[in-house]
Amino acid sequence: MEIKVLGPLTAVEQGTSVVPSAAKPRQILALLAVQADHVVTVPTLMAEIWGERIPRSASTTLQTYILQLRRKIAAGLTGDARGAKDVLVTQFGGYLLRLEPGQVDAQEFERLVAEGRHAYDAGDYRTASRLLGAALALWHGPALVDVRAGGVLELEVLRLEENRMAALERRIEADLRLGRHAEVVPELRVLTARHPMNERFCAQFMLALHRSGGAWRALEAYQRLRGALVTELGLEPSPSLRQLHHAVLSGDTALDSQPAGVD
Repeated sequence: MEIKVLGPLTAVEQGTSVVPSAAKPRQILALLAVQADHVVTVPTLMAEIWGERIPRSASTTLQTYILQLRRKIAAGLTGDARGAKDVLVTQFGGYLLRLEPGQVDAQEFERLVAEGRHAYDAGDYRTASRLLGAALALWHGPALVDVRAGGVLELEVLRLEENRMAALERRIEADLRLGRHAEVVPELRVLTARHPMNERFCAQFMLALHRSGGAWRALEAYQRLRGALVTELGLEPSPSLRQLHHAVLSGDTALDSQPAGVD
C-alpha cells in the first residue's frame, strides 16, 4: 500500500483507492497512517473522533469504522496472500497499520531529513542539500489538507509542518554554505513574505542578499521584520539578528563566510 499524507490523503493498494469518503473513517485511516507500524490505542482513536464527548456507543461504532476500512483494504488485495486483517491489525488495546518501509510518504520524509541532517553535521553540504531537497519534494500542500482533524491528528499535523519548516531552513543553510546565494534569493523573498516574523528566514535572506551585492536590500529586509515584530508582538528582534543587522550595516567581511544562525 502506498499512502500519502503530505498533502491530500491518498492510500492505494494495487491501483485501488482505499480511502473512505466518510469523515470519521478518513480520520482513523489518517491517524493510523501517520503512526504506521505503531499501535494506536482505542482511547486515542476515540479522542480523535469524538473529543471529550465520547458517546456510549463509541466502542461499537469504532469497530464498525474499522470494519469499513478493512473492507476497503480487502478490495485492493485481490490475488494477494494477505488479508485485510494482516494490514489493519488488531493489537491488545488498539490497532496497527502494518506497512513496509517507505510506503508512507511522511516516514520517507523523516528518513531523508535524518540523513540530510547527518550529512550537514558532517560538513557534506552538497549531500545535505540534495537529501533535504528530496524530502521537501514529497510535500504537495499542507499535511492532510482534506481530512477533518481532531485534537490528536492536529498535533500530528503540527509536528509534520514544524519538521517541514526545520528541513527547509536547514536546506537553505546548506545552499548558503555552498555559495548558492543568488539562487536562494527568490525563494527566500517568498518565504519572508509568507512568514514575516520568522527570524531564521530573515537572517538567511539578509545573508543571501548581502553576498549577492544587495546589502541595502538586506537592511530593508531587517526593517520589515522588525516592523512586524514591534507591531504584532511589541518585541524587538533577537540579539543575534540585531548583531547581523549591525554587521551588514558596517560591511563586516566576516559575513562572507558565517552561517545564518539565529538563536
